[in-house]
Amino acid sequence: MADKTILVVGTYDTKDDELNYITTCIRNQGGGVLTMDVSVLGDPSSPTDFSKHDVAKAGGKSIQQVIDSGDENSAMQIMALGAGSLAKANYEAGKFDGVVILGGTMGTDLALDVCKSLPMGVPKYIVTTVAFSPLIPADRLSSDIQMILWAGGLYGLNSICKSSLSQAAGAVLGAARAVEMPDGKMPIVGMTALGTSCLRYQKYLKPELEKRGFEVAVFHATGMGGMAFENIAGEGGFACVMDFALPELGNLMAGSVVNAGTDRLENAGNAGIPQIVAPGCLDLIDFAGWQEIPDQYQDRPFHAHNRLIKSSGLNGKERRDTAREMSKRLATARAKVHVLMPNKGIEEWDREGGDAHDPEAFNEFLDEMRNAFTAPVIYEELDCHINDEMFANRVLEIFDAWLADGTIKTT
Repeated sequence: MADKTILVVGTYDTKDDELNYITTCIRNQGGGVLTMDVSVLGDPSSPTDFSKHDVAKAGGKSIQQVIDSGDENSAMQIMALGAGSLAKANYEAGKFDGVVILGGTMGTDLALDVCKSLPMGVPKYIVTTVAFSPLIPADRLSSDIQMILWAGGLYGLNSICKSSLSQAAGAVLGAARAVEMPDGKMPIVGMTALGTSCLRYQKYLKPELEKRGFEVAVFHATGMGGMAFENIAGEGGFACVMDFALPELGNLMAGSVVNAGTDRLENAGNAGIPQIVAPGCLDLIDFAGWQEIPDQYQDRPFHAHNRLIKSSGLNGKERRDTAREMSKRLATARAKVHVLMPNKGIEEWDREGGDAHDPEAFNEFLDEMRNAFTAPVIYEELDCHINDEMFANRVLEIFDAWLADGTIKTT
């Protein structure tokens, strides 16, 4: 009897050989398989556990209605809805332990929705012709998704694509066997930060919060980290949020690819999670290292962090815009929000002599922050830098008060 079962999803009318190869690889390693066909027009060579008719029905349509929906895009969106719904229901019923999905752009579009339907900790593998592509925006990704490039596999089996398919089969089954699912035994504080050369509060706060009986999950705010943070917050996965690194919000507004999706700074509030927030690094716009800096940013303070990421400073007007946007997003929160504004700086490089030091633009930002926030959001200015111990101490004072009055739930 198989110890773990993997859901294998794809269009069995056009990729029957490839999907059956994945299935064989999983079974040869002692795993079990459930199959789901998300085709629209054709049929598989043999029946699948979930047929295209089952998928369409779960999406609220018959397969004929899917065919008649208008075009391949609308048809696949219906099938994506159905596939996600079926996957979620069958996972909750204990029918499988991980999922692997195969596709080009059409199949990947559907695969992203299926993975989003499953909770964190469920192994999610996509074999795709567009792995790691800028075609895939951050807000389409689930927090623990895995991808492998489907090299040389657009049409039919060959030795090159078998390498990708067999790796995915082994990876998803191995992950299902090895994963330690979040157990929920300890309440979790979700925190955003960057590396300690830029932001350092996490070094002090993490051990202090652990002394209070909390796990601390620190997310790297460079796009994918903020995306994962928002996904988990949206699922109610945190007892409290300490969102102190917000470059992804400024990047989103400036059009940078280094962003965490359009819902940054919204999900914790929507989920009723109390938030302590500070605008760490909201003075910079980040660019991928391979990008040329656009002309309008050439005259700004500049910091080259490494070959993957580099940053230019936002000017005074842009910083005012980010302060107003921050206020707008936090205003809709359904739990307490306390905004802390360190008036001596918001990241290490903005200190005097640093690459990002721009006191005139910072003063414009500070002025806008003072005016932007209204009740029930609490705004508090601190006479320190975000990396000073005074900042972390004040965070703990707020946290302890919320813990004492029941704002922060421990169960």
